[in-house]
Amino acid sequence: MIRVVLAEDQGMVRGALASLLGLEPDIEVVGEAANGEEAVAVVLRQGPDIALLDIEMPVLDGIGAAARIAAEAPGCRVMILTTFGRPGYLRNAMEAGAVAFLVKDSPARDLAAAIRRVHAGERVIDPALAAAALSAGPNPLSVRERDVLAAAADGSTIGDIARKLHLSEGTVRNYLSSAIQKTHARNRIAAVQRAQSQGWL
Repeated sequence: MIRVVLAEDQGMVRGALASLLGLEPDIEVVGEAANGEEAVAVVLRQGPDIALLDIEMPVLDGIGAAARIAAEAPGCRVMILTTFGRPGYLRNAMEAGAVAFLVKDSPARDLAAAIRRVHAGERVIDPALAAAALSAGPNPLSVRERDVLAAAADGSTIGDIARKLHLSEGTVRNYLSSAIQKTHARNRIAAVQRAQSQGWL
């Protein structure tokens, strides 16, 4: 049996996935979690073969949970399942130790097949997403530029961002200007939107 821990913050979706996987003769869902922190705890407790993680979860997201699982339970292979087919997410997930990245609108039989392939030692990446990630290239933003753009996402002023990140207002302006150039945006709102759509934030 392939032992799977399933982490998804939407209870109905989690229940549906567990039921679908439960129909497979060689797959057993041995634990469920509603957030990334809980997912790590369940993986450490159950010792599954595979952790199937949603990317957008509270407390700790799927990428953060993948990194923790890779470090703390290296025998468990991590698969990311997401609604958000963003190229930057794929790159971040792979860097965090995930070995599979699938979008949720794939047919259920594809998910079971992917679990079997991952259990056999393969990597499984949604082909359309892999092509998009290759064409998008790496994340052009530095860590600080990402921090400043993320802080600007809620409409915060330069002063607010400076206080939040313990930077001078001039430094914040410089990072924003650089981020706007790198994302080929007209202004910081457009830069935030482009970075989010690419999965760079």
